Amino acid sequence: MPAKVKWTFAFAIGLGLLWIGWLVPAFLTTFHVLLCIVLVLIVLMQSGSAADLAGAFGGAGSQTAFGPRSAATFLTKATVWCAAMFMATSLVISLRQTGGAPGVGSILSKTTLPQSSQPAPMPQPKTTLPVHLPPAPAKSAPTIPAKPPAKH
Repeated sequence: MPAKVKWTFAFAIGLGLLWIGWLVPAFLTTFHVLLCIVLVLIVLMQSGSAADLAGAFGGAGSQTAFGPRSAATFLTKATVWCAAMFMATSLVISLRQTGGAPGVGSILSKTTLPQSSQPAPMPQPKTTLPVHLPPAPAKSAPTIPAKPPAKH
């Protein structure tokens, strides 16, 4: 079977799952969470490119930015499918939340505070200032004698 037919078949299955998820939102949410877990596991199972000792010293075998291109394995194909389905389920969930019209608003704009939970206005501080203060008694400065006392 040619590769294009396989990919078409795989994405047709994904679109069928999205259609079922549009009709049954609980299925879509469950599928999205399972897809996230599978995507994380698939990415963790893959080996890094040029992660061995030769890659540390520039011996990756090619002058490309991300190392040599290897053959597409089952894990790389599964990663592509899971990533595409993750993006599609994210879009479908967001469209489902807004009722099918993108850009309508956010969840925060739809929520309102009940009347009982609104904060009470802050009371004004009460300050009492004295009406009249008596003048402070004047302190006399210490006097310095003009001349020191004469010694006899």
